[in-house]
Amino acid sequence: MDTVRIATRRSELAVAQANFVGSLMGLPFELVFVTTQGDRDQSSSLSVIGGQGVFTKEVQNAVLRGAADIAVHSAKDLPSRSHDELTIGAVPKREDTRDVLVGSLLSSLPEGGTVFTSSNRRKAQLLSLRPDLKILPARGNIATRMRLASEGNAVLVAKAALNRLKLRDYVGETLPIDSFTPQVGQGALAIESHRSNGKILSILSTIGDPETFGALICERSFLDRLGAGCTMPVGAICKVSGGNFHVDGFVGLEDGTRLWRASCTGEDPIVCGRDLAEKLIEMSGKDFELRERS
Repeated sequence: MDTVRIATRRSELAVAQANFVGSLMGLPFELVFVTTQGDRDQSSSLSVIGGQGVFTKEVQNAVLRGAADIAVHSAKDLPSRSHDELTIGAVPKREDTRDVLVGSLLSSLPEGGTVFTSSNRRKAQLLSLRPDLKILPARGNIATRMRLASEGNAVLVAKAALNRLKLRDYVGETLPIDSFTPQVGQGALAIESHRSNGKILSILSTIGDPETFGALICERSFLDRLGAGCTMPVGAICKVSGGNFHVDGFVGLEDGTRLWRASCTGEDPIVCGRDLAEKLIEMSGKDFELRERS
């Protein structure tokens, strides 16, 4: 293979991630740029225009129609079930999984201060600690969102994104995982290819990190059990140690008045993720059922 064609969105972060994957392969590569539904509509909330998948479908289609050999995604953007003809061929070693509050420390935000985020997961966990805060939506690339931070305001973003863009010189606070559970797949990259492309799959097998891959499988199993129609804020983070998978997760109400947290440990990542989801469905009871029916 002379050149590996990498499908990616045009955002600065997506391009940085695609170039990173290209460098890992150690082969000539070129970027195939794709515009997704999430890129075209910057004003609507992600839940309105399709939720998970709005940043991935068109990138996947580039591989399906033969315009690219691989697709590079932020793993958190991938739906819990992939296209039947595609497979995740590699997941490189994970970046930092934590969230960052840019512009202020959480404790320094004034009463009634504003935090910008379009993530219901972040909103729920933030309001559980600071119910006085005003939460406003924020779409656009990282640079656009970072500019929202000003006196009395802050913005919530992924630390992995800041690290990949080398934006480490900011005022703010890295939030602890025990009170700000990350999104499923946060900090990880998922590289998809066609199931039938043995040559590409062989190349990808050399750049993946097995522990990160296993952790991602566990987290995606958790999300899959909750169901594609789950509208509640959810998050999960898996760690691998000595062949065992330990996953912490939560479901909650968007206003932060109720959060349910649980953990699960096991040897099978799929079973472990599913068992955690079962625990949280049982814990949240009628709240989960009513939200999913609405």
